[in-house]
Amino acid sequence: MAKIAHLTSVHAAFDIRIFHKECKSLARHGHQVTLVVPHVRDEVVGGVCIKSIPRLRHRLSRMTRTTWRVFRQALRAKADLYHFHDPELIPVGLLLVLLGRKVVYDVHEDFPLDILSKYYLPAWLRMPIAWFVRAVEAVGAACFSGLVTVTPNIAHRFKTYNSSTVVVHNYPRLQELGPTRSFWQTRQSAVAYVGGMLVERGVREMVKAMVLLPDHLHATLELARDDFPDGLYEEVSAYPGWAKVRDWGSVDRAQIADILGRVRGGLVLFHPEPNNIRAMPHKLFEYMAASIPVIASDFPLWRSIIEGAKCGLLVNPFDPHAIAQAVEYVLTHPDEAEQMGKQGRAAVEKQYNWEMQEEVLFNLYTNVLAA
Repeated sequence: MAKIAHLTSVHAAFDIRIFHKECKSLARHGHQVTLVVPHVRDEVVGGVCIKSIPRLRHRLSRMTRTTWRVFRQALRAKADLYHFHDPELIPVGLLLVLLGRKVVYDVHEDFPLDILSKYYLPAWLRMPIAWFVRAVEAVGAACFSGLVTVTPNIAHRFKTYNSSTVVVHNYPRLQELGPTRSFWQTRQSAVAYVGGMLVERGVREMVKAMVLLPDHLHATLELARDDFPDGLYEEVSAYPGWAKVRDWGSVDRAQIADILGRVRGGLVLFHPEPNNIRAMPHKLFEYMAASIPVIASDFPLWRSIIEGAKCGLLVNPFDPHAIAQAVEYVLTHPDEAEQMGKQGRAAVEKQYNWEMQEEVLFNLYTNVLAA
């Protein structure tokens, strides 16, 4: 048994990767787990001791005041190992290293590449910021006890600085999204999207595609989503296709499982931004785990996964007509759609599941704590 503290200044208390997978897995295996996170109160949930800090909306305040509060709570935890999740907490990680603590950095995405796609930043500023973040990550990586990444591509970059770098994929938990026992024919004439509502995630194209579907299908798009950025909701809700959208807003994990258990397909239509084409988004594997066909952007990495499992259709994410044709296909070919769903679930049970990934995380912890 060990005392493990997970630290985040950005993510929600019940983040899928941090809380539901990593922290709860550690607690189930007998470790004493503290999660320092922006939240409304201190509480113990699922064996995880949540230590709350105020959530500050202004980015500069978050990177200064929130970071300092995370550091103070981290010291109070007196953990054997600290595991943090945000690049803005690299200074906290380095301070903990200077105090002789064992520290692991969890790299959720390729942040320098992601910055290049931040269109709210002036174009001339993106490259210098991306370079600075890459340099800070490199310095931190060389000092930390270990690094956790979500894709092999990110791991390859960090192994240059730290050989104790592992890939812990963001795959779904088998028991959360089990295969439905209902008949396929009883499912609704609907597809779903679960996740962030960003332009680069294809929200405009999804809604535009819905109006192109034949009316006799009575098709709907079920949205289980995070908040829209400023102005985007007003834009897309004015599209004619919004009449075929059921907007469920922010929902919990049980409600997501219910939605995916009722629809006939899942959409993951990221635009080909540098950070997206190499990503392995959680929702892709959630759809597979829920036994529904995937309609996804035709990226080489995603093509290898979807064609390898024979679990879905690939489209141009900028083309609403192609998206509509794929949606229509899964709605009008129930036997083929059901088979794609079963094949996706089989691939998750064999390869793309969290139960296999947690062993990688535990092995890293064992090596770090023993060093």
